[in-house]
Amino acid sequence: MEAAPGSAPPSPAAALRLALAAPGLPEGPFGCPICLDLLKDPVTVPCGHNFCQGCLQALRQRPGPPDGGGGAGGAARCPLCQEPVPAALRLRKNRALCEVLPLLAAAAAGSSPPSPGAESPMAPGAEEEGAAGEEGAAVLCDVCPAGSRVAAARSCLVCLASFCGPHLEPHRRAPAFRAHRLVAPLRRLEEGLCPRHLQPLDGFCRAEQTCVCARCRAHEHRAHDVVPLEREREHKEAQQAKFLSDAENELEELAVTIAQAKKMVELIKGAATKERERVEKLFAEASEVLATFQKEVAGFIEDGERSMLGEAEADLRWKEERRAKLAQCKQNLENVPSTDTIYFLQEFQALKAAMEENLSPALSFQNELNFTKCTQAVGSVKDVLSAACKNQWDHLQGKGIDGLSFQEMEEDPSVSAALAESRFPDKSNNPACLESRDYFLKFAFIIDLDSDTADKFIQLFGTKGAKRVLCPIPYPQSPTRFINCEQVLGVNLMNRGNYYWEVELIDGWVSIGVVTEDFDPWEPYNRGRLGRNEKSCCLQWNGQNYVAWFGGFESVIQQPFFHTIGVFLEYSEKALTFYGVKDSKMTCLQQLKVSHFVKGQFDPFQNKINDQFASLFLCKLKPAFFLESVDAHLQIGPLRKDCVSVLKRR
Repeated sequence: MEAAPGSAPPSPAAALRLALAAPGLPEGPFGCPICLDLLKDPVTVPCGHNFCQGCLQALRQRPGPPDGGGGAGGAARCPLCQEPVPAALRLRKNRALCEVLPLLAAAAAGSSPPSPGAESPMAPGAEEEGAAGEEGAAVLCDVCPAGSRVAAARSCLVCLASFCGPHLEPHRRAPAFRAHRLVAPLRRLEEGLCPRHLQPLDGFCRAEQTCVCARCRAHEHRAHDVVPLEREREHKEAQQAKFLSDAENELEELAVTIAQAKKMVELIKGAATKERERVEKLFAEASEVLATFQKEVAGFIEDGERSMLGEAEADLRWKEERRAKLAQCKQNLENVPSTDTIYFLQEFQALKAAMEENLSPALSFQNELNFTKCTQAVGSVKDVLSAACKNQWDHLQGKGIDGLSFQEMEEDPSVSAALAESRFPDKSNNPACLESRDYFLKFAFIIDLDSDTADKFIQLFGTKGAKRVLCPIPYPQSPTRFINCEQVLGVNLMNRGNYYWEVELIDGWVSIGVVTEDFDPWEPYNRGRLGRNEKSCCLQWNGQNYVAWFGGFESVIQQPFFHTIGVFLEYSEKALTFYGVKDSKMTCLQQLKVSHFVKGQFDPFQNKINDQFASLFLCKLKPAFFLESVDAHLQIGPLRKDCVSVLKRR
């Protein structure tokens, strides 16, 4: 509109106020098509339209439709002309609009333009942000000017904006807004849109229990039961009381259980703290014991060195002095002139007297330095400590006696024997140790006698029976045949796992055991018999009692005679146990196993076991049999039928 003739042209502020008062301004060059408010930090897209920087960034971050129409995963499109906005486009502010917008805002408020350095007017939306932080604050109209915004009457799910009564009139009158969906004022309108299709959520899929839009109903949910949101709300509200009651009950139960759980947490923490303190104290005491023992051993070495070194140094000095004296007498005799007879006789007598002097007394340590045994003693302590640590670690992992600590069991005489039995299951000489035969049959080992190892005075009956005879049998020569001992081996090798076999003692003196694969069958009688060397061990019946043999040491067993002897070899545990078998019950006769905990007694047999028995298991083992008397006769038990019957019963 042109100014009237003779009238002064309007000021820039008046012109801006007139422009601001023009209808439809928010949709004009100064309004954001997304939020329908004045532009804030305006940016321009390639198609030329202007938007708030925040609105456009939010639009670009929304998930786009499958056709790549916009949002994350594809290029966004301009809401006005649908031109693509490249995802890699860097948004830059429109500086011209940034300078004009403050003037426009000042003109709309009827105030002067802001001076440089003055605070900028409150950004659009600042009021509702503050209001949103207050409990129960109303949703404000998105179209009202800044500073005078009133409560919204309805929210539009298509425009994604809230409107007061006056600004809602276009939606009620204009046919263009007829398809827009108006709902009660919503604080976060973007939640009312389908994240996939960016269309209003107007239905509820009961099959997948989710809100859907029109495109969802037409495609993914076309075969599902979709009802209006209001109907589903009524259905859910009918169930609300029950759910709230159930939730309240569960909350009360959780409160009780949480209190109990907190007490348990505190109890665990307190118990762990006390146990940690006790363990640290015990470790400190153990360290003090080891430190004291270390000082004692070091002092023992120093005392031995001091006493023996003094004796050795005195002997060294005497020998050096005697050597010097003899050398001097020898040299004097050699330097005597041939004409001086008296001088010659004197020097000769001096050399003779020097040579006839008494020698120094023999040293007391010529055979052995007694302080060199410290290494063996400390090594034994280390082995005992290592074994104890390993066994106690097994107990901590659940393999020991529950409910009692190691120290408590050591101090309590009533359980000390049970503790020793638990840590080191020495079942020897215990007639009350009865076990079921069915358990051992699971490890049944079928043994066949090796005819290439049988001595010439042993007659074999098939692969299971053996008897000693008086007349030699002309067996063919074999490098594995025994020639000095009436023995025979099984053809089978054992190198891992568990093995069990049985032997019937028919008559005479019989020894049953194992021998290493590399044992020399041509050993002499004293060294070649089972148990008289470090490469074999056995259980012997000598007509009166049982005797266990290993490394030339024996252990007499006070047990009645059993016709059937069961042998159980635990290769991984490095243990060999002999049982007396009767009526499917097993009575332990002797167990050979390393055990460093032998208190209050000196047992040469067990000491031999502790020192060298484990070396047997470095090689593969064979069953071995020694028929000692002329009437000795044995039969290897047929376990195959028994094993089948056991499996059927199981």
